[in-house]
Amino acid sequence: MTREQREAATTQPAAIGYGPEPARSEIDKLPGPAVLEFGADWCGHCQALAPRLAAMLKTFPQVRHIKVADGRGQPLGRSFRVKLWPTLVFLRDGHALLQVSRPTTDQVQAGLEAIVADRNDEPRP
Repeated sequence: MTREQREAATTQPAAIGYGPEPARSEIDKLPGPAVLEFGADWCGHCQALAPRLAAMLKTFPQVRHIKVADGRGQPLGRSFRVKLWPTLVFLRDGHALLQVSRPTTDQVQAGLEAIVADRNDEPRP
């Protein structure tokens, strides 16, 4: 991934706010690490998380950040059983490794570290 692609993946969604939801099939095919952020522009909890999350994502340029406008009956949010905003889903290669609602800074850090961790470092069953 080029520097421009990394910057677009981490900064563009934050600049445009919450966007329309992609299809679940698209999410399931995402390569590499990604964070889905479910919320709404008017949500106070989402607004409070935004600057902290943006700062943390700058230290993980390889992570794609996708902000999804959620609401009643939205299929993507329901497929992840989102009930509170913001909800972050930490994905690697389309698989959810961790999901947290109204996360603390420590939870965000742990999620980011989990999705970028070297797969050889993971415990084997």
